[in-house]
Amino acid sequence: MSDYDDIQTAAVIRYPYLWSREADKGETEGRKDRPVAVGVRIPRPEGDLALFFPITTKQPEVGRFAVEVPTIEKRRAGLDSDLRLWIILDEYNSDTIGRSFYLEPEPPIGRFSKAFFLPLLREFVARRKSLTEVRRSR
Repeated sequence: MSDYDDIQTAAVIRYPYLWSREADKGETEGRKDRPVAVGVRIPRPEGDLALFFPITTKQPEVGRFAVEVPTIEKRRAGLDSDLRLWIILDEYNSDTIGRSFYLEPEPPIGRFSKAFFLPLLREFVARRKSLTEVRRSR
């Protein structure tokens, strides 16, 4: 069993997320560790590919594909239930588990319920072609 086995769909981990606006300016490092939701984990021979959605306190602009996290889900995910938090789903980072410069083999801080998270994932998959990916693996 590897240290990365808990990085599964709906887990919330800390990760130096690189926003697409930062990547567009040529930045390669996330500015700070932040909570991210693990979207999907896709088995690959060279290492599983994982998609990460940022969780932010900054209210998203109108028109963005984002969802405010309900209080009970903030508690499940190990997040501060007193803060307003959003999962941003119209951009994401992809990274290779076990070969990442950014991913630490630490246990998740929490996990969203399937009832909350899976409908978001289904909507993400339906919209995926129009979304922005920032690839972090080399």
